Amino acid sequence: MTEPIIEADGLTKRFGKVQALAGLDLTAQRGQVTAVLGPNGAGKTTFVRAVATLIRPDTGRLRVAGVDVARHPERVRRIIGLAGQYAAVEPTMTGRENLRMVARLFGRSRREAAVSARDVLARLGLEDVADRPAKTYSGGLRRRLDLGATLVGAPRLLLLDEPTTGLDPRSRNHLWETIRDLVAEGTDVLLTTQYLDEADRLAHQVAIIDHGKVIAHGRPDELKALTGRDMIEVRARRAADLPAIARALAPVGAEEPRTDAGGNRVTVPVAGGPPAITAAVRALGGLGLEVDDIGLRRPTLDEVFLALTGAPAESGHAEVA
Repeated sequence: MTEPIIEADGLTKRFGKVQALAGLDLTAQRGQVTAVLGPNGAGKTTFVRAVATLIRPDTGRLRVAGVDVARHPERVRRIIGLAGQYAAVEPTMTGRENLRMVARLFGRSRREAAVSARDVLARLGLEDVADRPAKTYSGGLRRRLDLGATLVGAPRLLLLDEPTTGLDPRSRNHLWETIRDLVAEGTDVLLTTQYLDEADRLAHQVAIIDHGKVIAHGRPDELKALTGRDMIEVRARRAADLPAIARALAPVGAEEPRTDAGGNRVTVPVAGGPPAITAAVRALGGLGLEVDDIGLRRPTLDEVFLALTGAPAESGHAEVA
Protein backbone atom coordinates (compact mmCIF):
# COMPACT_ATOMS: atom_id res chain seq x y z
CA MET A 1 0.00 0.00 0.00
CA THR A 2 1.25 3.49 -0.86
CA GLU A 3 2.47 5.46 2.13
CA PRO A 4 0.10 8.31 3.10
CA ILE A 5 1.20 11.83 2.28
CA ILE A 6 0.30 12.98 5.83
CA GLU A 7 0.16 10.93 9.03
CA ALA A 8 -0.72 12.73 12.26
CA ASP A 9 -0.96 10.75 15.48
CA GLY A 10 -2.00 12.31 18.79
CA LEU A 11 -0.90 15.88 18.01
CA THR A 12 -1.26 18.40 20.82
CA LYS A 13 -0.44 22.10 20.84
CA ARG A 14 -1.17 24.71 23.47
CA PHE A 15 -0.84 28.49 23.19
CA GLY A 16 -1.00 29.72 26.78
CA LYS A 17 -4.44 28.75 28.04
CA VAL A 18 -5.70 27.81 24.56
CA GLN A 19 -5.56 24.11 23.64
CA ALA A 20 -5.36 24.40 19.86
CA LEU A 21 -4.73 20.69 19.17
CA ALA A 22 -5.91 18.06 21.63
CA GLY A 23 -4.78 14.66 20.39
CA LEU A 24 -5.48 15.13 16.69
CA ASP A 25 -5.27 12.02 14.48
CA LEU A 26 -5.49 12.40 10.71
CA THR A 27 -4.28 10.44 7.69
CA ALA A 28 -4.31 11.94 4.18
CA GLN A 29 -3.79 9.57 1.26
CA ARG A 30 -1.87 10.37 -1.90
CA GLY A 31 -3.57 11.43 -5.11
CA GLN A 32 -6.36 13.28 -3.32
CA VAL A 33 -7.65 16.57 -2.01
CA THR A 34 -8.11 16.24 1.73
CA ALA A 35 -10.28 19.03 3.14
CA VAL A 36 -10.19 20.04 6.79
CA LEU A 37 -13.30 21.76 8.13
CA GLY A 38 -14.14 23.13 11.54
CA PRO A 39 -15.48 26.13 13.44
CA ASN A 40 -13.19 29.12 13.91
CA GLY A 41 -10.64 28.25 16.58
CA ALA A 42 -11.06 24.50 16.07
CA GLY A 43 -7.38 23.96 15.19
CA LYS A 44 -7.41 23.90 11.38
CA THR A 45 -4.76 26.56 10.81
CA THR A 46 -2.64 25.25 13.68
CA PHE A 47 -2.60 21.84 12.01
CA VAL A 48 -1.61 23.33 8.63
CA ARG A 49 1.17 25.32 10.29
CA ALA A 50 2.46 22.15 11.93
CA VAL A 51 2.52 20.30 8.59
CA ALA A 52 4.32 23.32 7.07
CA THR A 53 6.98 23.13 9.85
CA LEU A 54 6.06 26.66 11.01
CA ILE A 55 5.18 25.45 14.50
CA ARG A 56 6.14 22.33 16.43
CA PRO A 57 3.47 20.24 18.18
CA ASP A 58 3.96 19.77 21.91
CA THR A 59 3.39 16.01 21.68
CA GLY A 60 2.47 13.42 19.08
CA ARG A 61 3.99 12.31 15.79
CA LEU A 62 3.65 14.00 12.40
CA ARG A 63 5.01 12.59 9.13
CA VAL A 64 4.85 14.05 5.62
CA ALA A 65 5.59 11.62 2.77
CA GLY A 66 7.15 9.34 5.37
CA VAL A 67 9.43 12.08 6.74
CA ASP A 68 9.26 12.91 10.45
CA VAL A 69 8.46 16.64 10.60
CA ALA A 70 10.06 17.19 14.01
CA ARG A 71 13.33 15.42 13.15
CA HIS A 72 13.77 16.53 9.53
CA PRO A 73 11.85 19.78 8.93
CA GLU A 74 14.28 20.83 6.19
CA ARG A 75 13.43 17.71 4.17
CA VAL A 76 9.72 18.41 4.54
CA ARG A 77 10.14 22.00 3.32
CA ARG A 78 11.62 20.72 0.06
CA ILE A 79 8.44 18.84 -0.84
CA ILE A 80 5.67 21.21 0.26
CA GLY A 81 4.18 24.48 -0.94
CA LEU A 82 2.05 26.73 1.29
CA ALA A 83 -0.56 29.32 0.33
CA GLY A 84 -1.83 30.93 3.51
CA GLN A 85 -5.02 32.85 4.23
CA TYR A 86 -3.67 36.09 2.77
CA ALA A 87 -1.84 36.62 -0.53
CA ALA A 88 1.85 37.10 0.25
CA VAL A 89 3.32 38.79 -2.80
CA GLU A 90 5.71 41.72 -3.20
CA PRO A 91 3.46 44.52 -4.52
CA THR A 92 6.18 46.59 -6.19
CA MET A 93 7.44 43.66 -8.28
CA THR A 94 5.71 42.31 -11.34
CA GLY A 95 4.01 38.94 -11.28
CA ARG A 96 6.86 37.45 -13.32
CA GLU A 97 9.48 38.93 -10.98
CA ASN A 98 7.65 37.57 -7.94
CA LEU A 99 7.67 34.04 -9.33
CA ARG A 100 11.29 34.23 -10.49
CA MET A 101 12.35 35.41 -7.04
CA VAL A 102 10.59 32.52 -5.30
CA ALA A 103 11.98 30.01 -7.78
CA ARG A 104 15.49 31.29 -7.04
CA LEU A 105 14.82 30.85 -3.32
CA PHE A 106 13.98 27.23 -4.11
CA GLY A 107 17.50 26.91 -5.54
CA ARG A 108 16.67 27.15 -9.24
CA SER A 109 19.20 28.69 -11.63
CA ARG A 110 18.26 31.95 -13.37
CA ARG A 111 17.31 30.07 -16.51
CA GLU A 112 15.31 27.44 -14.59
CA ALA A 113 13.55 30.16 -12.60
CA ALA A 114 12.55 31.98 -15.78
CA VAL A 115 11.19 28.80 -17.35
CA SER A 116 9.31 27.82 -14.18
CA ALA A 117 7.80 31.31 -13.84
CA ARG A 118 6.68 31.27 -17.48
CA ASP A 119 5.05 27.85 -17.11
CA VAL A 120 3.21 28.80 -13.92
CA LEU A 121 1.97 32.09 -15.36
CA ALA A 122 0.51 30.17 -18.29
CA ARG A 123 -1.09 27.55 -16.04
CA LEU A 124 -2.82 30.18 -13.91
CA GLY A 125 -3.93 32.41 -16.77
CA LEU A 126 -1.69 35.29 -15.69
CA GLU A 127 0.27 35.81 -18.91
CA ASP A 128 -1.56 39.03 -19.83
CA VAL A 129 -0.69 40.67 -16.48
CA ALA A 130 2.69 39.00 -15.94
CA ASP A 131 4.68 42.21 -16.39
CA ARG A 132 2.42 44.50 -14.38
CA PRO A 133 3.29 45.36 -10.74
CA ALA A 134 1.41 43.07 -8.36
CA LYS A 135 -0.02 46.14 -6.59
CA THR A 136 -2.20 46.72 -9.66
CA TYR A 137 -3.73 43.23 -9.45
CA SER A 138 -7.27 42.57 -8.28
CA GLY A 139 -7.81 40.37 -5.22
CA GLY A 140 -8.44 37.34 -7.41
CA LEU A 141 -5.29 37.90 -9.47
CA ARG A 142 -3.20 38.37 -6.32
CA ARG A 143 -4.58 35.11 -4.92
CA ARG A 144 -3.66 33.28 -8.12
CA LEU A 145 -0.18 34.80 -8.08
CA ASP A 146 0.23 33.68 -4.46
CA LEU A 147 -0.73 30.16 -5.50
CA GLY A 148 1.74 30.41 -8.35
CA ALA A 149 4.51 31.22 -5.88
CA THR A 150 3.87 27.85 -4.22
CA LEU A 151 3.94 26.03 -7.56
CA VAL A 152 7.31 27.21 -8.91
CA GLY A 153 8.96 24.80 -6.47
CA ALA A 154 6.95 21.87 -7.92
CA PRO A 155 5.69 20.70 -4.50
CA ARG A 156 4.54 17.13 -3.90
CA LEU A 157 2.14 18.41 -1.23
CA LEU A 158 0.28 21.70 -1.60
CA LEU A 159 -1.11 23.27 1.59
CA LEU A 160 -4.00 25.64 0.92
CA ASP A 161 -5.31 27.51 3.96
CA GLU A 162 -8.68 29.05 2.98
CA PRO A 163 -7.40 29.83 -0.55
CA THR A 164 -10.60 31.33 -1.97
CA THR A 165 -11.64 33.59 0.92
CA GLY A 166 -12.89 36.88 -0.49
CA LEU A 167 -12.78 35.81 -4.14
CA ASP A 168 -15.63 36.42 -6.55
CA PRO A 169 -17.39 33.32 -7.98
CA ARG A 170 -15.49 33.45 -11.28
CA SER A 171 -12.10 33.57 -9.54
CA ARG A 172 -13.13 30.76 -7.19
CA ASN A 173 -14.14 28.55 -10.12
CA HIS A 174 -10.84 29.24 -11.89
CA LEU A 175 -8.89 28.31 -8.76
CA TRP A 176 -10.97 25.14 -8.31
CA GLU A 177 -10.13 24.05 -11.85
CA THR A 178 -6.45 24.70 -11.20
CA ILE A 179 -6.55 22.57 -8.05
CA ARG A 180 -8.27 19.72 -9.90
CA ASP A 181 -5.63 19.85 -12.65
CA LEU A 182 -2.80 19.77 -10.10
CA VAL A 183 -4.23 16.69 -8.40
CA ALA A 184 -4.72 14.96 -11.76
CA GLU A 185 -1.03 15.59 -12.47
CA GLY A 186 0.12 14.09 -9.17
CA THR A 187 0.14 16.90 -6.60
CA ASP A 188 -1.50 16.08 -3.26
CA VAL A 189 -3.53 18.85 -1.62
CA LEU A 190 -4.45 19.61 1.98
CA LEU A 191 -7.19 22.23 1.98
CA THR A 192 -8.83 24.17 4.78
CA THR A 193 -11.89 26.15 3.81
CA GLN A 194 -14.77 28.09 5.30
CA TYR A 195 -16.93 27.21 2.27
CA LEU A 196 -18.50 23.79 2.72
CA ASP A 197 -19.60 23.68 -0.92
CA GLU A 198 -15.92 24.05 -1.83
CA ALA A 199 -15.05 20.95 0.18
CA ASP A 200 -18.02 19.12 -1.35
CA ARG A 201 -16.86 19.89 -4.89
CA LEU A 202 -13.11 19.43 -4.50
CA ALA A 203 -12.38 16.97 -1.72
CA HIS A 204 -11.97 13.21 -1.97
CA GLN A 205 -11.77 13.04 1.83
CA VAL A 206 -13.10 15.44 4.46
CA ALA A 207 -11.98 15.70 8.09
CA ILE A 208 -14.10 17.73 10.50
CA ILE A 209 -12.16 19.15 13.44
CA ASP A 210 -13.67 20.49 16.64
CA HIS A 211 -11.83 21.50 19.81
CA GLY A 212 -8.52 20.30 18.39
CA LYS A 213 -9.66 16.78 17.45
CA VAL A 214 -10.95 15.06 14.33
CA ILE A 215 -14.56 14.17 15.09
CA ALA A 216 -15.45 12.76 11.65
CA HIS A 217 -13.44 11.68 8.61
CA GLY A 218 -14.55 10.17 5.30
CA ARG A 219 -15.78 10.84 1.79
CA PRO A 220 -18.34 13.65 1.50
CA ASP A 221 -21.14 11.17 0.76
CA GLU A 222 -20.15 9.08 3.78
CA LEU A 223 -20.32 12.12 6.05
CA LYS A 224 -23.69 13.11 4.65
CA ALA A 225 -24.98 9.67 5.59
CA LEU A 226 -23.99 10.25 9.23
CA THR A 227 -27.09 12.33 9.89
CA GLY A 228 -29.21 9.34 8.94
CA ARG A 229 -32.03 11.53 7.66
CA ASP A 230 -33.23 13.12 4.46
CA MET A 231 -34.16 16.78 4.37
CA ILE A 232 -37.32 18.51 3.22
CA GLU A 233 -36.55 21.96 1.82
CA VAL A 234 -39.21 24.56 1.11
CA ARG A 235 -38.43 27.77 -0.75
CA ALA A 236 -40.95 30.52 0.00
CA ARG A 237 -42.03 33.27 -2.38
CA ARG A 238 -41.91 35.85 0.47
CA ALA A 239 -39.57 35.99 3.45
CA ALA A 240 -42.47 37.08 5.67
CA ASP A 241 -44.02 33.61 5.22
CA LEU A 242 -41.03 31.71 6.61
CA PRO A 243 -42.22 31.56 10.27
CA ALA A 244 -45.62 30.15 9.23
CA ILE A 245 -43.95 27.55 7.00
CA ALA A 246 -41.62 26.51 9.82
CA ARG A 247 -44.56 26.06 12.20
CA ALA A 248 -46.43 23.94 9.63
CA LEU A 249 -43.41 21.70 9.04
CA ALA A 250 -42.58 21.18 12.72
CA PRO A 251 -44.95 18.19 13.19
CA VAL A 252 -43.58 16.54 10.04
CA GLY A 253 -39.88 16.76 10.97
CA ALA A 254 -37.69 14.63 13.18
CA GLU A 255 -36.09 17.84 14.52
CA GLU A 256 -36.99 21.50 14.66
CA PRO A 257 -37.11 23.24 11.26
CA ARG A 258 -34.28 25.61 10.38
CA THR A 259 -34.93 28.91 8.62
CA ASP A 260 -32.57 30.54 6.13
CA ALA A 261 -33.92 34.09 5.70
CA GLY A 262 -31.26 34.96 3.11
CA GLY A 263 -32.31 32.10 0.86
CA ASN A 264 -36.04 32.26 1.70
CA ARG A 265 -35.81 28.60 2.74
CA VAL A 266 -37.00 26.36 5.54
CA THR A 267 -35.38 22.94 5.95
CA VAL A 268 -36.33 20.14 8.30
CA PRO A 269 -34.78 16.66 8.80
CA VAL A 270 -37.30 13.85 8.30
CA ALA A 271 -37.25 10.14 9.03
CA GLY A 272 -40.09 9.05 6.73
CA GLY A 273 -38.47 9.60 3.32
CA PRO A 274 -40.95 10.04 0.44
CA PRO A 275 -44.08 9.73 2.65
CA ALA A 276 -42.81 12.74 4.61
CA ILE A 277 -42.92 14.96 1.53
CA THR A 278 -46.60 14.07 1.13
CA ALA A 279 -47.25 15.03 4.73
CA ALA A 280 -45.35 18.30 4.23
CA VAL A 281 -47.39 19.22 1.15
CA ARG A 282 -50.61 18.56 3.07
CA ALA A 283 -49.41 20.64 6.02
CA LEU A 284 -48.60 23.56 3.74
CA GLY A 285 -51.70 23.22 1.60
CA GLY A 286 -54.05 24.82 4.08
CA LEU A 287 -51.89 27.91 4.65
CA GLY A 288 -52.72 29.65 1.39
CA LEU A 289 -49.08 30.71 0.97
CA GLU A 290 -47.07 30.91 -2.24
CA VAL A 291 -44.22 28.40 -2.33
CA ASP A 292 -41.67 28.47 -5.15
CA ASP A 293 -40.31 24.97 -4.55
CA ILE A 294 -40.52 21.98 -2.21
CA GLY A 295 -38.35 18.89 -2.37
CA LEU A 296 -36.73 15.97 -0.60
CA ARG A 297 -32.92 15.77 -0.69
CA ARG A 298 -29.88 14.37 1.04
CA PRO A 299 -28.17 16.47 3.73
CA THR A 300 -25.49 18.94 2.66
CA LEU A 301 -22.09 19.20 4.32
CA ASP A 302 -23.38 22.35 6.03
CA GLU A 303 -26.04 20.27 7.78
CA VAL A 304 -23.55 17.53 8.65
CA PHE A 305 -21.26 20.20 10.07
CA LEU A 306 -24.09 21.62 12.17
CA ALA A 307 -25.14 18.18 13.40
CA LEU A 308 -21.60 17.21 14.44
CA THR A 309 -20.32 20.48 15.89
CA GLY A 310 -23.56 22.03 17.12
CA ALA A 311 -22.71 25.26 15.33
CA PRO A 312 -23.09 26.61 11.78
CA ALA A 313 -20.02 26.94 9.59
CA GLU A 314 -18.16 30.17 10.26
CA SER A 315 -17.40 32.59 7.47
CA GLY A 316 -15.43 35.73 6.90
CA HIS A 317 -12.96 35.52 9.78
CA ALA A 318 -9.49 34.11 10.03
CA GLU A 319 -8.80 31.54 12.68
CA VAL A 320 -6.68 32.52 15.66
CA ALA A 321 -5.56 29.09 16.78
